[in-house]
Amino acid sequence: MFALPFTRAAKARKLEKATLAAARTFLWSHEDLMPLPELKAAIAARDAEGCARLLEKLDPPKSCQFLREWLDVFVVSISVAMAFRAYFYEPFNIPTGSMRPTLHGNWSAPAKPSDARAWDVTPGLKQLKWLLTGETFVDFKASASGTLVVRPTQTGHNAVWVSSAPNRVEMIPTDAFERGTGKLIGGKGPGEPVRAGERIWCGRKVVGDFLFVNRWLWNFRRPRVGDVMIFSTTGIDGLQQGTHYIKRMCGTPGDEVAIREGKLWVNGVSRDAVRPANCPPFSAGPMPGAVRLDGAHYFACGDNSPESFDSRYWGAVPASNLRGVAGGVFWPLVNKRWGTVK
Repeated sequence: MFALPFTRAAKARKLEKATLAAARTFLWSHEDLMPLPELKAAIAARDAEGCARLLEKLDPPKSCQFLREWLDVFVVSISVAMAFRAYFYEPFNIPTGSMRPTLHGNWSAPAKPSDARAWDVTPGLKQLKWLLTGETFVDFKASASGTLVVRPTQTGHNAVWVSSAPNRVEMIPTDAFERGTGKLIGGKGPGEPVRAGERIWCGRKVVGDFLFVNRWLWNFRRPRVGDVMIFSTTGIDGLQQGTHYIKRMCGTPGDEVAIREGKLWVNGVSRDAVRPANCPPFSAGPMPGAVRLDGAHYFACGDNSPESFDSRYWGAVPASNLRGVAGGVFWPLVNKRWGTVK
């Protein structure tokens, strides 16, 4: 029977079709588990009301149906995201400055309290500034008297707090500390006494670049000199275990790698051009002349060669540790390095 669109009769006809379709689906899904003669008869008679009554009896509505549906959507979304991360692209934060100027890690700049501007202290504006630039103004004062505690982390920060106030922790980039002593530049060091209200550190801290790790590219081509590689440190002697590093691939299996006169040489050919032109000269560091890589290792160097702890110090990276190649920087949004990594 024909019904004009958007009329009550058309809506009733649509509801009838939907109910019969739901009844057929339920029948196909359950008839191998239980006999359903009444439902079969109602479907054959096209009795939508009878089908609805039987479905309500056989498959009663569950409590919190709306939340259940959203939970299903959430679980499926998380599963898809995790699969995408595992096989295609994975986010990664640059922790230190070893890849400068190509990529920036977490860094800081000392400042005075009077240097703070409206967008540094006004609720809403400071969050917006952080979202766009990754920058935060910090004026860290001791909330209680005690001694200063400094602990390194795997993120390019040191966690700092006062012994008597362990819940008030500030993450300060490692470039704000003196090498060797662990003291804040121009400030106090671990174990030194502080008074309640005393200023411990004031400055701007900036989040390191966030980029995507391309997990699939090396399935279609081999890793090559010049790739910016991300690898696991697990099993590499001399490195903090259980974390990841990012370096420039400067040698592949079978290559002979040497650093002479501030340049990289691979198999006797200068490959200094694999890095951007504004990088500092290569430093040989403790590297003993030329290094020959075996069939399962890669040579990793930071673009900021004088300040990078890399294969010159602890050796080559096993092929099994490779995780992927740097794709593109996606955050902070206001960032001249945003986009493809060179």
